[in-house]
Amino acid sequence: MDNNKSLLAIALLCATGVTQAGEKEELLKLRNTTTNLIKQLVKQGVLSDKLAEDMIKQAETDAEQQVAVAKAAEANGKEPVDPDEVRVAYVPDFVKDEIRQQVRSELREEVVGDVMEKAKKEQWGLPDALPDWTKRFTLSGDIRLRSQNDFMSSDNITNSLRDNPFYFDPQAINQAGGLTNALADNTALRNTTKDRQRFRERVRLGIDAKITDGLKAGVRLATGNQPDPVSTNQTLGNTGQRYEFEIDRAFLQYDAFDDNHFNWLTLAGGRIKNPWYTGGGEFTGGSELVWDTDLSFEGFAGTIKQHLGPSGGLENVNSEGPVLFATAGAFPLQEFELSSNDKWLFGGQLGVDWGFDNQDSFKAAVAYYDYSNIQANPNTSETGTCDLNTPENNASVPEFMQGGNTLATVCREGKFDDGSIAPIPAQAGLASDYNILNINASYDYAGFAPYHLRFSGDYAKNLGFKSADVNKLINTLDGQGRDEPFINVDEQTTAWQARIDWGWPKVDKAGNWNVFLAYKYVERDAVLDAFTDSDFHLGGTNAKGWFLGGNYGLMKNLWLTGRWLSADVIEGPPFGIDILQLDINTRF
Repeated sequence: MDNNKSLLAIALLCATGVTQAGEKEELLKLRNTTTNLIKQLVKQGVLSDKLAEDMIKQAETDAEQQVAVAKAAEANGKEPVDPDEVRVAYVPDFVKDEIRQQVRSELREEVVGDVMEKAKKEQWGLPDALPDWTKRFTLSGDIRLRSQNDFMSSDNITNSLRDNPFYFDPQAINQAGGLTNALADNTALRNTTKDRQRFRERVRLGIDAKITDGLKAGVRLATGNQPDPVSTNQTLGNTGQRYEFEIDRAFLQYDAFDDNHFNWLTLAGGRIKNPWYTGGGEFTGGSELVWDTDLSFEGFAGTIKQHLGPSGGLENVNSEGPVLFATAGAFPLQEFELSSNDKWLFGGQLGVDWGFDNQDSFKAAVAYYDYSNIQANPNTSETGTCDLNTPENNASVPEFMQGGNTLATVCREGKFDDGSIAPIPAQAGLASDYNILNINASYDYAGFAPYHLRFSGDYAKNLGFKSADVNKLINTLDGQGRDEPFINVDEQTTAWQARIDWGWPKVDKAGNWNVFLAYKYVERDAVLDAFTDSDFHLGGTNAKGWFLGGNYGLMKNLWLTGRWLSADVIEGPPFGIDILQLDINTRF
């Protein structure tokens, strides 16, 4: 840097000094060239603005002093100097050569860098090395390694056959074909007393292919198991058996843009990502009150947006003005060959995404989800059993449940020797209909940038629960032979969550971090237990409690996550679970 200063100072001195009039034009060119060179060095970061300004001022000062000396000499009787003449002190040839070499070297490095970058981008010297179709594919993925500890509260009931068990596993009972078989397999009752520690892994690999402008196809593979739609975790410890690695997403997606590159329309079909806004931000996965973050949707969805801000080319947060959006979707849940009562989910959502000029943002949405044909259809025939001759009854049995929702018996295991119907359920289904009103809102405050303070809330209400219809359905089989129903279920149909996040918006670099704290309350029939959070109280509804955690970046695209979740049941005998999760995450 010292050499830069000295050489440039000499050049300026040369350009602003005095010499013969015949060289004036040549030296003016040299002065302009040198000034432009200084500006380029400032632009490239070699010199600071202040240093360059000081160098120019110093050179001009030196030139003025030389002019003053020359005029003084003329006043003392020395040879007069023509005012039109410009003179310069003698510059040795070796200094000129050094200036030329330095300028040439610096320009060469800049030019070579630009050329190499362009050659790499345009693949010079590699004609047809890579076919054009390879440029249309984008590969992405992530790997998460997790240590998980499940701690059962010391106040929990034992939940054993000897102690009048209360908490059953409806999914295990349905899969086993009845309570008797599930008890024999030791899967009918939920664990309430034994702590558990396990290592788990999640691997996801996605490929997106550009078909044409605006249209792409995508496929994502993930670990996990087929019956469980809300978890992509693979538990380690399978005696060396290979993991299941199956299609998690497979879709077509069309995005339309206006002249300002604003994405005003998105259409997707197949097995797609969650199309609904769930309260998530840049560094939060969204609320899992209604939808678990690992859940993919099978069906079709579309989102349309309208920008109302003054800068129509800006799309969402961090832009001035609101964006209104509307999403609609239709998703088949279960299709049956021998039944016309296929199960469906229909949904719609309206919302606003408002980015402010101070980098704050607000986003809120109201959604309505309508489930069709998901209630249990009890077999009221003489036998009351489920077999090939009862397809309509069989079709009402859910393919997956986590537990918590009110259930009704669909069919029984058989009869006693005296011919009476055995009061042992073989298959169970949902007693309530589910029409869910869901409201999400979040505010991201950027006043402490680079740190953000974010508040979010989520509220859900099942408007499809009708107490009279639910109790009638429950007692269709369970109340047979009795004068009065012996089961009466009250309404518990509300769920909510409040959360606060603090820290970096993205934990994608070393040293970046954020922390969060939330409280969650999910009543028994507020949401469908099959699709809600699979970690809180180990999945399902009828749970309340809090969770906290944080993320810390170790290096680019590698970070640690820690979470502590503490939950207990809202209704029923004591059943509390604390969960510690420690994750190593990476993405590519």
